[in-house]
Amino acid sequence: MELIIRSNPVQIIRHQICSDSCENKGKKEESRQNIPKMFSEIQKVTDKAMVFLQKKALSALYIPKQKLHMAMNNTNAPKVQLLYDLCKTTFTPSGLSSSPSPQPIHKLCSLLDTFGPADVGLKEESPDDDRGHGFFGLNRVTRWAQPITYLDIHECDSFTMCIFCFPTSSVIPLHDHPGMTVFSKVLYGSMHVKAYDWVEPSCIKESQEPGCPQVRLARLAADKVLTAPCGTSILYPKTGGNLHCFTAVTPCAVLDVLAPPYREDLGRKCTYYVDYPYSAFGNGAQISNGKEEEYAWLAEIETPDDLYMRSGVYVGPSIRV
Repeated sequence: MELIIRSNPVQIIRHQICSDSCENKGKKEESRQNIPKMFSEIQKVTDKAMVFLQKKALSALYIPKQKLHMAMNNTNAPKVQLLYDLCKTTFTPSGLSSSPSPQPIHKLCSLLDTFGPADVGLKEESPDDDRGHGFFGLNRVTRWAQPITYLDIHECDSFTMCIFCFPTSSVIPLHDHPGMTVFSKVLYGSMHVKAYDWVEPSCIKESQEPGCPQVRLARLAADKVLTAPCGTSILYPKTGGNLHCFTAVTPCAVLDVLAPPYREDLGRKCTYYVDYPYSAFGNGAQISNGKEEEYAWLAEIETPDDLYMRSGVYVGPSIRV
């Protein structure tokens, strides 16, 4: 006898659900066990990505230590430091760099034009009492006897940075700057400047004056008073008034940059002169242009004994060389 057992469809469904549930439960348990492992892998990838991005960002922002040091030092650098830095890149031991561009000259003038006494540690002096003599009332010997203070800021083979402080009526007599370029900036006060350039080709005459065996013809380049604030004056080896004389109208100070500096063993010796009117030795000398009043004869003299110049101490901002 064959027995046929017919299962209830509901029971069959329940059995299937139960089987599926058990199978899914096992899979869920397995998945649950794999979750920590998955998170661990994700964390590793995330860490690597973060390290990569940080390095990328830092490399873009990285500033070499040397450049950072320079940037920090140049921030609010004193003007005298900026002047030194500019001179260092502009001048060589033989004078101006080989570049024919006038841009470095313009930069130096523009910077010097902004200088005042405080930028180099000076305080402007008030006009002293001339006791009624005035600028032109004192004779040459008396005026030359007045002390002038020389302040050395920096000197190297390529250039000199210095300051001359003049009492009223003191004088630096007529002198030359062989093969040199000189920038002069009046920091305060008023100063009379008389300057010449040699006439080329040179015109030399024998002189009958005692102690002056010969005289040489020069043309007047400047005869004026400079009063601060004023622009920077420049003289070149052959133009711009390479031979000049300074006379203080009031107490004044002048910041000078000389390139290259005086050096006698290289032919850059400071020579002093006295000037004579053209008419004194003018016979036979030809003037190509201009009037006789624009020319003078210059005779070399020894350094004046009564030129009173003393050294002082520079107290302005220090220079980082």
